Amino acid sequence: MLSRHAYRLLLALLMLCPLLVNAAQAPKFKLPTLKSTVDLSSYTGKVVYVDFWASWCDPCRKSFPWMSELQGKYKDNLKVIAINLDQERGQAIKFLNHHRPGFTVAFDPQGKIAEAYKVPGMPTSYLIDQSGRIVFRQIGFRNSEKQLIENRIQSLLSNRQARAK
Repeated sequence: MLSRHAYRLLLALLMLCPLLVNAAQAPKFKLPTLKSTVDLSSYTGKVVYVDFWASWCDPCRKSFPWMSELQGKYKDNLKVIAINLDQERGQAIKFLNHHRPGFTVAFDPQGKIAEAYKVPGMPTSYLIDQSGRIVFRQIGFRNSEKQLIENRIQSLLSNRQARAK
């Protein structure tokens, strides 16, 4: 049995796990959307925020307005792609009719892309840099960490602008 100190240390390390992503190449995907398809490879050179979600996930409901806000704020400089994992699309459509996302929603009912990304729970988000590398992973959604993620997005965008000069 872990001592209280060891337990706290382990908990602190687990909370840092999203920060310890090794900048691995993001697995490519081409998935159906409501109107067509979305292909990750077509966003090379852009910052991409990929979020895995399901209609039954309460924190996912809370993340949708913020992701819409992000997409609106950064427009062409950021691509937000939310990948739904519901096995029945009807459940996702009900959710989408209520939450009206301002970003691209794709469908992965068999969970193959989620498996490629090693998604541990709902929601899980990945920040992908302009070279297609995963530079940040967020498990869950917490209002207290929105600014951290946005700071990382701004940093990636400013790095691109600095290289362009």
